[in-house]
Amino acid sequence: MSNRGKGKALSQRQLKVGELIRHALAGIFSRGDLLDEVVARHPLTVSEVRMSPDLKLATVFVMPLGGGEAREVVDHLERHKRYLRGELAKRVSMKFMPELRFKLDTSFEASRRIDELLASPEVVRDLEG
Repeated sequence: MSNRGKGKALSQRQLKVGELIRHALAGIFSRGDLLDEVVARHPLTVSEVRMSPDLKLATVFVMPLGGGEAREVVDHLERHKRYLRGELAKRVSMKFMPELRFKLDTSFEASRRIDELLASPEVVRDLEG
């Protein structure tokens, strides 16, 4: 997991709870427990769940496989966050289930862009010289 924000490093508890929620959400999405036709059209990758320090807010970074209709998928997940929170409460044992916030994961695009830059003729020339 990365610390995408600028600031303090995440605690072990934040990382552990985030990973538990990430794993549970991935299971919910892979089994098709969420009945939404837009979400159902795209297999989802849950790349990270970042917890707030008080564990009351979980920011879930998702990306539809292939990136198609990405913004629309995130909007539909936002509409179903109450249902998903209830499903998580059945799967993850916590005193309080955090509020969910869904965001599009742009790290895959940034990684692809860096790979393209590293493969460009100018960079290859500079690295060889």
